[in-house]
Amino acid sequence: MTITFITGANKGLGFETARRLTDLGHAVILGARDPGRGQVAAEKLGVRFVQIDVTDDASVAAAAADVHAHEGRVDVLINNAGILGRYAPAEELTGDDAVEIFQTNVVGIVRVTTAFLPLLRQSECPAIINVSSGMGSFALTHDPDRVESKVIGPLYASSKAAVTMLTTQYAKALPGIRVNAADPGYTATDLNGHHGTQTVTEGTDAIVALATDGMNAGTGRFIDRFGPQRW
Repeated sequence: MTITFITGANKGLGFETARRLTDLGHAVILGARDPGRGQVAAEKLGVRFVQIDVTDDASVAAAAADVHAHEGRVDVLINNAGILGRYAPAEELTGDDAVEIFQTNVVGIVRVTTAFLPLLRQSECPAIINVSSGMGSFALTHDPDRVESKVIGPLYASSKAAVTMLTTQYAKALPGIRVNAADPGYTATDLNGHHGTQTVTEGTDAIVALATDGMNAGTGRFIDRFGPQRW
């Protein structure tokens, strides 16, 4: 059975990914920062809950220790936790705003990946999936036919560009582990006030595809629900 750990999984894309992978036979471990909301979400799906705050070293270490004690390995790590950050005009953005969003969206991936690598290395077919965004794509944010070119979010977009580059670098640095990035697309979630044009199920198509790939499917990829994504 494939053991899958998902961060930020108490709602939105994370919860739907957990639901779909559970239906496909994965043993999902639902990770979330808020213990109450995380436990409720896990009970809805009939999966195990582990508290994890990706911005806190001690919390991440405790989560990895918990999984080590109970499951002993992780086959698929899905770094889904992310925030949009404070909405403000570009001229009003502060260093603290940047630190807050990068701490969750980028540093959180580094923190969780490092802590969970020993568990992934116990797997026969380990994979890491980082949830990125077309908002971090140079090509899409310059394409007038794409919604990404019409949204201005300097810090969020920059953080997602960093996530995609982090993915390609980890793919080179971690032989034997598939490391790929998923672009959910413009999906109706709390992050955009549910204004997205895709359903949450459509938004998880790329994540689920990467989570169910075989070992020879490739590493260092950036895909959306239709296939390879431009960057």
